[in-house]
Amino acid sequence: MDWRESVVLVTGGTGSFGQKFTQVLLRDHQPRKLIIFSRDELKQHEMRAAGLNHSCLRYFIGDIRDGDRLRRAMHGVDIVVHAAALKRVSACEYNPGEAVKTNVEGARNIVEAAIDCGVEKVLAISSDKAVNPVNLYGATKLCAEKLFIQGNAYSGAEGTRFSCTRYGNVVGSRGSVTTKFKRQRKTGKVTVTDKRMTRFWLTLERGVKFVVNCIEQMHGGEVFVPRIPSMKVMDLAEAIVPGCEIEYIGIRPGERLHEAMISVDEARHTVLAKDRYIIFPEFPWWTTDRWDDGESLPEGFEYTSDKNDQWLSLDELRKMAEED
Repeated sequence: MDWRESVVLVTGGTGSFGQKFTQVLLRDHQPRKLIIFSRDELKQHEMRAAGLNHSCLRYFIGDIRDGDRLRRAMHGVDIVVHAAALKRVSACEYNPGEAVKTNVEGARNIVEAAIDCGVEKVLAISSDKAVNPVNLYGATKLCAEKLFIQGNAYSGAEGTRFSCTRYGNVVGSRGSVTTKFKRQRKTGKVTVTDKRMTRFWLTLERGVKFVVNCIEQMHGGEVFVPRIPSMKVMDLAEAIVPGCEIEYIGIRPGERLHEAMISVDEARHTVLAKDRYIIFPEFPWWTTDRWDDGESLPEGFEYTSDKNDQWLSLDELRKMAEED
């Protein structure tokens, strides 16, 4: 595919991912047009003021809950990247109906609008919390994944192709623990939920580049999971706030000690292909195509942050935190 000839729309375009995606796409790929779709006019203004005001950019106010507005925005669009979501775990628990309206019904609206408008490819950004979910946010993201993957069946063999990506914590995204540690560092005391906690970890730049590559490679129906390193929360604290007093506050409701990005059950229809795992759909009614490369995973495999074969050192964590 040629990005220079493509019209791209990103939902949630004013969020952490959306802004970095915009920067990377303008810098490396020069799309014919890039539409920033979001509901916050102030954040759109702030993006322009920060220098994201290229001639190919279009700032489009709208809500993914509004199917008609999505259809208007997707007219003539080739590629959609779906990053809009309500993602605060506690906010979703307290406002479950709102979480469902945005994360589930919004996903359905995108599927239907993309098919109606003849969009070529749609890639949705999912979450590790969709794996065996323990909170409502994770449940809505799992439901959204199912909607996108089976959207291929509605579009048919030659229609819109839908896939997802799924990854863990992103350095520097809104709500990142690195931001919290840096803020607390000024007081000389930081809070840690549990000293045993581990997390997958990647930079926003790498996450965006992974998404771009998945769009280029997708056939439709895959959930792409990057092979990324893990880190221990105590190592992160040592890297960012050495010498600070640590207060253990206990694991929060809806939180896990360790992240999971591929479950044991999913591993049976997953392959390892170089720098990523590819989860294939269990019900691929729309196609018989399969990826030619990739090796099957061993029986009982699961991809969790505590059983990872890649770990970040203190020096690597310090470097990533400095770049944030």
